[in-house]
Amino acid sequence: MAPDAQLDSLSDTARIARDLIRFDTTNYGEGRSKGETEAAEYVAAILRELGLEPELIDSEPGRTSVVARVQGRYEHPVDRSRGERPALVVHGHLDVVPADPANWSVDPFAGEVRDGMLWGRGAVDMKNMDAMMLTALGEVIASGGPNRDLVVAFFADEENGGKYGSHHLVTTRPELFAGATEAISEVGGYSVDLGGQRAYLLQTGEKALVWIRLRARGTAAHGSRVIRDNAVTKLAVAVAALGRTEWPLHLTDTTDQLLDELARILGLDREAVGVDEVLRQSGTAAGFLTATVRTTTNPTLLAAGYKHNVIPDTAEALIDIRTLAGDEEAVLAEVRRIVGDEIEIEVVTRDVGLENPFSGPLVDEMVATLLRHDPEATVLPYLLSGGTDNKALSELGIVGYGFAPLKLPAELDFAGMFHGVDERVPLAALDFGHAALTDLLTRY
Repeated sequence: MAPDAQLDSLSDTARIARDLIRFDTTNYGEGRSKGETEAAEYVAAILRELGLEPELIDSEPGRTSVVARVQGRYEHPVDRSRGERPALVVHGHLDVVPADPANWSVDPFAGEVRDGMLWGRGAVDMKNMDAMMLTALGEVIASGGPNRDLVVAFFADEENGGKYGSHHLVTTRPELFAGATEAISEVGGYSVDLGGQRAYLLQTGEKALVWIRLRARGTAAHGSRVIRDNAVTKLAVAVAALGRTEWPLHLTDTTDQLLDELARILGLDREAVGVDEVLRQSGTAAGFLTATVRTTTNPTLLAAGYKHNVIPDTAEALIDIRTLAGDEEAVLAEVRRIVGDEIEIEVVTRDVGLENPFSGPLVDEMVATLLRHDPEATVLPYLLSGGTDNKALSELGIVGYGFAPLKLPAELDFAGMFHGVDERVPLAALDFGHAALTDLLTRY
């Protein structure tokens, strides 16, 4: 299809996703951001067109979240007061991680459509789901409304752990989520190819988050001198040791169940080949799944010095640590042992891990929805190696799942799109997601 024809035939979901990509909402972390306000105002305008009354909430100037409540359809007025149908939170985030245009084949903030795909930062993380939410709501409201109250939220700052977004709202405005017991959001309900069998990974939990800063101190001096007390050298040794650490396997109920299902579908003897081989044979899905069975400690940033011939007296590194729920303190203790006593450790951001059952009315309806729209597929539970705003909502007792449904081509490395170069999503997958999400919100 020619580019012009593709643009003329864009669905509302693809058009809104494209528009959202064109708002540069880059979040650099630690409070540095281009801000979400313009994107939030765009979303709020669509919500108003649907007859809703969105509230725009700033945690700081430019850091805007949007929340609206959709009244449910009840057969009896007492249903709501008795809590017989608790509210469901449907949430996304408006910020994105940075993108260096020099590394991309397209402008990451142009929202370009080519080869049947929408390209740009946020195409999968997660302005695609934001658009699906808006168009699904339009259909649900037009058909008479949902069966229960929906709390619809578009958060700021998810890519920084939610300090200026979900955590801010949970702490300062918990009444916005009154009556809600469950939530759905990103990184779940997408398809993967397992040896020719299409399967959808439904996210039932996520690892804990511990972001730390390592700091080494030494002697400042001329770059030509022999200085044993070199901060950069000390930091480099610590970073290399931590980055190369092979953490042991730690299976949870979710990963154990997933491994059994993967082995069955792939025709493998799990005990004979081992966990890592089962995951390796899961194809592109391995990009997400491999990190769910052990702790990861990835160096992500180095900072030191200010001139070629000056040895600095401090050097710093950022480490992204993801542990299984409950392992945080033990992992931090082991990190301290690995880097040694000379390295200072500062915990920058920390958030909980989650693991919810692959059962219950919401899970049953999500599974049934996917199978209605793709009867030949199967649905599997999985633990997300990253994190979502479900962490913040859990402080209110809200149980969160990942359900941003996408039917994807078998060859597409979807896991590699997250925070990667040339992020893109098929237009057909957006329309599949819109239809599946509309179905879920209409029936549940």
